[in-house]
Amino acid sequence: MSLVRSSLSLISLPVSTRNFVPTTLALLSSCFIVLYVSSTSSLFNHSHHPSYFILRPSSGSSSIARGKDQSLQPLAQSPPWNISAVPSSLEGGKSSLSVRVRVAEKDNGNSYLRRNGQRSENEVFHDKDLFLEDYKQMNKSFKIYIYPHRRDDPFANALLPVDFEPGGNYASESYFKKVLVQSHFLTNNPSKADLFFLPFSIARLRHDPRVDVGGIPDFIRNYISHIKQNFPYWNRTNGADHFYVACHSAGRSAMEKAEEVMVNAIQVVCSSSYFISAYVAHKDASLPQIWPRKGNPSGVDSLNRKKLAFFAGSMNSPVRLKLLKTWENDSEIFVHFGRLQTPYSDQLLGSKFCLHVKGFEVNTARIADSLYYGCVPIVIANHYDLPFQDILNWKSFSLVVPTLDIPLLKRILQQVSSEEYERLQRNVMKVRKHFMWNLFPVDYDAFYMVMYELWLRRNVVRIPLNSFSHLNPNYTNDSR
Repeated sequence: MSLVRSSLSLISLPVSTRNFVPTTLALLSSCFIVLYVSSTSSLFNHSHHPSYFILRPSSGSSSIARGKDQSLQPLAQSPPWNISAVPSSLEGGKSSLSVRVRVAEKDNGNSYLRRNGQRSENEVFHDKDLFLEDYKQMNKSFKIYIYPHRRDDPFANALLPVDFEPGGNYASESYFKKVLVQSHFLTNNPSKADLFFLPFSIARLRHDPRVDVGGIPDFIRNYISHIKQNFPYWNRTNGADHFYVACHSAGRSAMEKAEEVMVNAIQVVCSSSYFISAYVAHKDASLPQIWPRKGNPSGVDSLNRKKLAFFAGSMNSPVRLKLLKTWENDSEIFVHFGRLQTPYSDQLLGSKFCLHVKGFEVNTARIADSLYYGCVPIVIANHYDLPFQDILNWKSFSLVVPTLDIPLLKRILQQVSSEEYERLQRNVMKVRKHFMWNLFPVDYDAFYMVMYELWLRRNVVRIPLNSFSHLNPNYTNDSR
């Protein structure tokens, strides 16, 4: 009743008074909001010496934070947090990949941090100590279960590893599967598996005349239906602990008739663009597109490079056409369309900067090409989730230039000092090994880096298989 009386008394007031009251209340509310924001927002807070922490679930059930003394401390005992970057997605029950936070304490002397708390661009890892610790744990405990298929399966060509050494633009997809089946990460016991691998190959299906590009979505839909009907593992999490690997751009549309794969499963793909709805950052992972090469070319670490920048490739996108139109006649930036008159490798070895320019997709093999030949990559591709971005500090060994700044490219590159260029090129030499495939994997190579990305994305919540004991698989791993 009191509320009714108050409302009636307000109605009985003169019009001018009735207008004044809500205006005053709105003004007071705005003042309170401004005061609150100014007292809590980091925009108004400059008196701090922050340190950076990365929070991830431990191998147990609780999250941990690395303290200043490098020991592990429960979050409950940590100081108040001021989150200063976008937290990672927790969709599908995935572990938090990297929630970067700041705490008001003095600089711990870590060379990774500048005195103002900013990340040092000299370090190629976001946090090397944490990466090495996690990497060791991954090697000891991470397990993958691959859905089994017989040699006489009608689609064994797309479901089993290739029996030759992969090559070409999309070799990453075949390399990963070929190396995985021989690795210590594989388990025949699904109850011990952290993740389940869906072994279909998009690149192989694309060349199969029974499927072709247009039939891939139907194939994937039918394959997932088979998995759901014959195995209990997908149904426990609706695919949240499953993953597949694809490098060809046909993978963008491969899940059109299997949305639960796109939404729930981990997609390890070369076409890792934020711009397309099929790719979910932090749930999915960017696979580097690598044209396999062996050994070290002569002069790979040389700083004596005559050309400022180099690009060669098909003109299959507006971005590349703009690059060609702007710089095709320049004497320092060499942009080539069509067949080169000199070896591609010589051009990369003779250039300070090598341009990775968006074509039909944001990804090409040019980043890995640049790194292999010791050339500093210049990434000109908007909305690109760069490979191993959770691990590597790309600012330490590359430059990212928005497509709108193509007319300013020469000025941007000329402003890189000799000392800055030497730092970038030195770090290129440090990260090269992470962008190389080996038939027998070598620590920290591309295979291990992809495995680490998957390890970060493993499920936090494990659902016992006996909860689904009423479903019995028709196959066992002995049938492979």
